[in-house]
Amino acid sequence: MKRIAVDDLPEDPLSAAGVFHQHWLPYAEEALAAGDDLLLTFAPADHTHRAWRLAAVAGLARKHAPLRVNAVAGEGEAIAQAERYLAAAPGVTGQYLPLDGEGAGNRADAAR
Repeated sequence: MKRIAVDDLPEDPLSAAGVFHQHWLPYAEEALAAGDDLLLTFAPADHTHRAWRLAAVAGLARKHAPLRVNAVAGEGEAIAQAERYLAAAPGVTGQYLPLDGEGAGNRADAAR
């Protein structure tokens, strides 16, 4: 699974969507054209970014099926654990998953 860390986006959701589509979308399309499943990682953002992020990921997943495309928003170990989960979940695609690195719910490493 190819991971692309989407960074340096503006705080305004409309501007952020524009920068993503202009700058980051070509990298995503290139990875998918090479036959790689894709994980986009975003910095945490408020609810105003959810719609455009989900639409971008879902659109990429539909366009490039049967390859899998997902996105997460978070930091550090939360992203690493989500990537491990998604790599082992072949039926999950087109999803945008905001992560909680503060320990909400069951910890992903508690079952080890």
